[in-house]
Amino acid sequence: MAIKFAKRMDGLKGSEIRELLKLTEKPEVISFAGGLPAPELFPVEEMKEISRLVLEESGKEALQYTTTEGFGPLREQIAERMNRKLKTDISKDDLIITSGSQQGLDFAGKIFLNEGDVVLVESPSYLGALNAFKSYCPTFIEVPTDNNGMIIEELEKILESTENVKMIYVIPDFQNPTGKTWSMERRNKFMDVINKFEIPVVEDNPYGELRFEGEVLPSLKSMDEKGLVIFLGSFSKIFCPGYRIGWVCASPQILSKFVFVKQGADLQASTISQREVSKFIEVYDLDAHVEKIKTVYKKRRDLMLSTIKEYFPEGIEYTHPEGGLFTWIELPSHLDARKIMEKCLENNVAYVPGGSFFPNGGKENTFRLNYSNMPDEKIVEGVKRLAEALNEALLENANI
Repeated sequence: MAIKFAKRMDGLKGSEIRELLKLTEKPEVISFAGGLPAPELFPVEEMKEISRLVLEESGKEALQYTTTEGFGPLREQIAERMNRKLKTDISKDDLIITSGSQQGLDFAGKIFLNEGDVVLVESPSYLGALNAFKSYCPTFIEVPTDNNGMIIEELEKILESTENVKMIYVIPDFQNPTGKTWSMERRNKFMDVINKFEIPVVEDNPYGELRFEGEVLPSLKSMDEKGLVIFLGSFSKIFCPGYRIGWVCASPQILSKFVFVKQGADLQASTISQREVSKFIEVYDLDAHVEKIKTVYKKRRDLMLSTIKEYFPEGIEYTHPEGGLFTWIELPSHLDARKIMEKCLENNVAYVPGGSFFPNGGKENTFRLNYSNMPDEKIVEGVKRLAEALNEALLENANI
């Protein structure tokens, strides 16, 4: 029997990050590959108590279906946090709970993209978003990007000369994969252009609360005057990814489409997960928990960067993120991070080659490092192993 798949499957392949994680499950591998939170920071004991409270107080409701939009008290808590931390002015009715923010990315593609439509992204951009959008067969255009975000003049040129631009996808805070953060000036100019061309923007913000230093900057959503910004948030990086609780915040016109699509996809996010996250926020101090995470991640970032500075060969550039989970490495242009990765895996250390973060290819001389998941001693040892592989690659190329 000849099985015929939908045409959209032709361009899909497994996430390189997820495939790498399979290779790095061995305990001897020091993995800087995944965007994994530190598991020792998960509030396991607290959640044992929370689970008991939820089942005792509202067990029948927690195990039942709930509304597609999500558990009302949790949406109220999210709206309060966004207003307080991101300078928005929203209510729970502006939100829908999703099964992780990854589902919000998939839904955005389903809602806005026809085959051949254009999506504008930073260069590089988050691999998980690119894979989510690829299901809908768009064309990607990479907007030139520097340390302050998308270069606005280049963005405007593209918008003036390109038809069928349906959506712009950005991560303004501690971007994945580079760790860079948009400046205030760049945010203002970006929103001026968005208001001029009236193009929907997906603002992905999984790391925004994980700022170690510098000034907290307002979200694009807080600057949204025309209801064009679709904000994606998540508890995965500030709480526990296993609950798979994220959310979409958007104007009523757009949010209603997310509700329709959510009903067709899975009806609702997990009722008991929503209630347990909400109960944790009610009983414990989520802000204090986030501060605890930030303290650990800042120490690990500092350790990784200082070890890179000490051991990496000259001529290799790396970012200094003010928060988030990642730093971005750029090698001399003649080196291939994928080939070097093979040598690194032999020495039980792993990263994500950077080429996958460029939807139209190229830039194979880059890679992403995560500093949140490994303990201090493994960060130091892992960076030393990377440095050995890089020195070896430079020597081999010098002898060719």
